[in-house]
Amino acid sequence: MRTWISLAVLLCATAALGQDTKSVEKLAPYYPTPETVVERMLKLGGLKAGEKMFDLGSGDGRIVIMAAEKFKADATGVEFDADLVKESSTRIRSLGLEKRARIIHGDIAKQDFSSAALLTVYLLPTSNSKIRPLLEKQLKPGTRIVAHDFTFQDWTPIKEEHIEDDGEGRSHTLYLYVR
Repeated sequence: MRTWISLAVLLCATAALGQDTKSVEKLAPYYPTPETVVERMLKLGGLKAGEKMFDLGSGDGRIVIMAAEKFKADATGVEFDADLVKESSTRIRSLGLEKRARIIHGDIAKQDFSSAALLTVYLLPTSNSKIRPLLEKQLKPGTRIVAHDFTFQDWTPIKEEHIEDDGEGRSHTLYLYVR
């Protein structure tokens, strides 16, 4: 039930965006991941210092920032929304993390993720299906993917972690995949 509630929230937010279907497709609405869940995602993915990680649909940059600051990883976010790119890039600079953290303003489907040791993803199920072929083509064996709330069709997670309460009264499920 919790996934359906999350899906309903995301779908309502998508509808509220009133997206122009002629422009590049946005793969998910901005719905920030609670900080407690961010840390659990990075721990579940086994992120280590110096590893290259990408956050697909990085929003305000909170996953990228925590990966660089707390885990000492080389963290890159990819975000379509220019305002969110500006906000997260400004925060990265204010924290002095420019050497380990950056945000790319662009389309997830047009990026190269082949250098990744870890990917984090909080996209809609249809979006996961759209990017799955790209990831299957680019990711080297052993790359870890942590998906928040929504699975990748035809992939079997090696581990699932349920979070009953994120501190804000919502539950979440994390899925760990290894390519």
